[in-house]
Amino acid sequence: VQVAESGGGLVHAGDSLTLSCVVSGTTRTINAVGWYRQAPGKQRELVAGLSSGTITIYSDSVKGRFTASRDNAKNTVYLQMNSLKPEDTAVYYCNADVGDTYYASSYYYTGRVFDYWGQGTQVTVSS
Repeated sequence: VQVAESGGGLVHAGDSLTLSCVVSGTTRTINAVGWYRQAPGKQRELVAGLSSGTITIYSDSVKGRFTASRDNAKNTVYLQMNSLKPEDTAVYYCNADVGDTYYASSYYYTGRVFDYWGQGTQVTVSS
């Protein structure tokens, strides 16, 4: 299974970006996916967690600005980021599961992660 993020770049504060996460190398459909980010010198943090169902959770820092969505036909997950701030600058990672276990949104509060990670995509927001 391969996970590949794309869509990062250098933008100004207030701009928007949409990140994509494509899961390939499997005949299985994306089950649950977490978007994470890591800024220099900081710990990795969850940005958005898509459950196996329809519920998605967001960190308080991005709630109301970021929206995660999925296209199962394309095995792709998106992260629409609006009103970007300099503090959103980080490498953004996609963490995916393609198994059969049902993951409720509460899974993301356990600190556990799925098996498959992408290489990350850099998002830099200038002030």
